[in-house]
Amino acid sequence: DPSGTFVQLRLGLAQTTCRKRAPQRHCRVLENRRKPTCLACYKFDTSDVPKVLDKYHNCGPSHHLAVKEIRQRDEAECRAVEEAGKGGDTPYLPGMFAFSRGLPA
Repeated sequence: DPSGTFVQLRLGLAQTTCRKRAPQRHCRVLENRRKPTCLACYKFDTSDVPKVLDKYHNCGPSHHLAVKEIRQRDEAECRAVEEAGKGGDTPYLPGMFAFSRGLPA
């Protein structure tokens, strides 16, 4: 894509027996615990030192939304990230333009 590189990651997390303060190499996964799935989408420009044009990340389900709704929302957000930097109609963002009041002529 000439507007940049789009990356989409899906990660499955699992709760383990390891402690945060003293990490170990081999940790046992706890059964019947939460196993959230994380989705992350990033769009980088094509410069020598790539900059993030847009990003989206969501880990785990929201309890008030159904799984299908979460998946649809995630897909829509990632499509918006993928479209970042592709010219066309760029949305107005607060602070993008500044205006000053001139003196009367």
